[in-house]
Amino acid sequence: MAQDLEVAILFADVVGSTRLYDEFGDTKASETVAHSLEVMKDATFQFSGKVIKTIGDEVLSTFATVDHAMAAAAQMQNRISNAKDEEIPVSIRIGCHFGPVVQERNDIFGAAVHTANRMTSQAKSGQIVVSSATVEHMGSEWQKLARQIDVATVRGRLDEVALYEVLWQPDEATSMLPTIELDNKAGKASKLIVTFGNKSIEIDDRRKTVSLGRSDDNDLVIKGNLISRLHARIEKRRGKFFVVDQSTNGTFILDYNGKDSFLRRDSTEITGEGYIGLGKAAKPGMPLVVHFSCID
Repeated sequence: MAQDLEVAILFADVVGSTRLYDEFGDTKASETVAHSLEVMKDATFQFSGKVIKTIGDEVLSTFATVDHAMAAAAQMQNRISNAKDEEIPVSIRIGCHFGPVVQERNDIFGAAVHTANRMTSQAKSGQIVVSSATVEHMGSEWQKLARQIDVATVRGRLDEVALYEVLWQPDEATSMLPTIELDNKAGKASKLIVTFGNKSIEIDDRRKTVSLGRSDDNDLVIKGNLISRLHARIEKRRGKFFVVDQSTNGTFILDYNGKDSFLRRDSTEITGEGYIGLGKAAKPGMPLVVHFSCID
């Protein structure tokens, strides 16, 4: 029977696991990832959380309180960052959001789960990134360790979500930076035009995000055997434009200067003009390539 709950939803993700397999081979990499997952699960149990499921190199957990979630997140980061095995260095990133979910059997559903996952996609190696709703439900001691670092759009929401980093190392807290200034727009592009086939979409202050993938409910529907259902998003944040990958096979970007980059469950800023490839390298003239152009 489905049950409505309000919980802290936490995703913890091993950073760069694909690189680990490429560099160290399947056996050592899988052992390292498995050990990291056990650390994440142990920390969840230690602070009264519930492991909902593991998804490849990621753990999804829930907690009754945000403070318990933050204590578990800090424990995960500390244990993995201080691991003695230097042969295969590994790091994790963590995202958290507090909100309502529907729990059915051994899984949870709802917009809050997507928001929590979005926090994780915004986190970098060694970071804990949370939403403003999460900060609001923290105790005062944890709130002292939270600093606003950015804003982001979340699919299904019209408003932007403020992103906060929670500082889990004592020396970081003593040198905490002030909250970012969100209104400085000098020297930033006003819109970006994204084109696939015969369809073009403008991203600007009125429309701040465009989704790309093979599912028919995406803004740009792109069919291909290497393309995920929701593969990537392009979004505007504080006058800048970013590509956010959410796929299995990654997203490739090629700008007009010949510089190319690869994203997997990460984000990067795009400027000027160029091409985006979903699941394979982006080259002009390819049938599944997406063109983008920033307009001042």
